[in-house]
Amino acid sequence: MEPAFDNIGSFSPTVRRLWEMMNPCIICPRNCRVNRSSGQIGFCGIADLPVVSSQGPHFGEESVLVGQGGSGTIFFAGCNLGCVFCQNYDISHFRKGQPITINELAEFMLDLQSYGCSNINFVTPTHVAPAIAAGIEAARKNGLILPTVYNSGGYDLVETLRLLDGLIDIYMPDMKFSDSASAKEYANAADYPEINFAAVKEMHRQVGDLKIENGLAKRGLLVRHLVLPDRLAGSFRVLDFLAEQISTNTAINVMDQYRPCFKADSHPKINRRPTPDEVEEVRQYALTKGLNVIS
Repeated sequence: MEPAFDNIGSFSPTVRRLWEMMNPCIICPRNCRVNRSSGQIGFCGIADLPVVSSQGPHFGEESVLVGQGGSGTIFFAGCNLGCVFCQNYDISHFRKGQPITINELAEFMLDLQSYGCSNINFVTPTHVAPAIAAGIEAARKNGLILPTVYNSGGYDLVETLRLLDGLIDIYMPDMKFSDSASAKEYANAADYPEINFAAVKEMHRQVGDLKIENGLAKRGLLVRHLVLPDRLAGSFRVLDFLAEQISTNTAINVMDQYRPCFKADSHPKINRRPTPDEVEEVRQYALTKGLNVIS
């Protein structure tokens, strides 16, 4: 296999800076400071080559992303969060997938465009942001015109996001927790709320509110919030933040898909699905705040 990034000089200063930030790695809030280009791995478990578990048209995303051709998803293995309820734990925690080069990543994007997909959707991108940035640059030079979607867990560093400005069209972060105790217990990230709120502010600064043309999202911020049992996600504070510090036009998907997975059975409070009433109270609160609730 060719080196991950043997022609660094041909890429923009922004991409080169992102690559430098992996050695030692300060790409995400974990600040592991390992040298990933030498094969060292930190919390995410991934060196400098991205590992892809699957790629192809996906029809299970929000309707504004799917269209007729599906969202062109690229699922990356590894993650910088440690969610005990992860539904994709084989990918995120066990890192199931194959390493690919930057050229191969760019080819994936162009293939998805040729399939007729509506966008290029990078799933769990945070820890491989340098490779994604390089791949987008390479793909655009070869004809990529689809919107790019940064589909993250929301544990993103503002400094890294700033370097993605102009490369990402649609930011789709999770807002998992507004309570640090829950974030620590369920995702091993006590600082998640403050990191997440700052990240969402930067994402919105770059792309603004979600813009939809002919039923498809073209640019902007689309937030996902997964309702947990017993209000453990701190949903109301998340919604207050969006309405008061981002925009009342913020598009948000209040999600009812939580189910106990992975190690959730070891945590009694989340070892059940939220009730319909628990989900509906969050949806109704979002509407009372004037937010743009979508599905």
